[in-house]
Amino acid sequence: MTAAAARRGAAAAPRPITPDRLERALGWLSLVMLAFVVLAVFRGMADWGKIPGVIWLHLATIAIALGLTPVLLWKPRGTAGHRKLGYAWSAAMFLTAVDSLFVTTSHPGQFSPIHALSAFTIVAVPVVVLSARRHKVERHRRTVRGLVIGALLIAGFFTFPFDRLLGHWLFG
Repeated sequence: MTAAAARRGAAAAPRPITPDRLERALGWLSLVMLAFVVLAVFRGMADWGKIPGVIWLHLATIAIALGLTPVLLWKPRGTAGHRKLGYAWSAAMFLTAVDSLFVTTSHPGQFSPIHALSAFTIVAVPVVVLSARRHKVERHRRTVRGLVIGALLIAGFFTFPFDRLLGHWLFG
């Protein structure tokens, strides 16, 4: 290999980025949200037989995304492991967003304002993947933060009040 090729290869290797304060906080908030979801699900055990599959898929994909979030935000980036987990996180987020279009209010086909975050997620997940593959680190980081804040934490918060399923299970 020539010296120029070696320099290009070295320059192309992504440098791990350490988590900042916001990313550490987002990781902790994701774990707290995951704990609330798990607690709510176990408190609602008596209703499990009445819950449609689309809800279970939604809860499973959300749990995967919430569980992977701190790992991806806190561990070294630019590694093969980060990429593999990132694809899993992206798939979980995308599937959650698509699945949420079938999780509607008591009137089938009627969407709530929270479904706007689903549309945002369906658009933003490919941006996350493409920006990472193109080594556009700042765009990738900014979009991931937006998804964690908007699609995981804010949307997750609004699944607990207003007599929604998780809120009903958690608060009785």
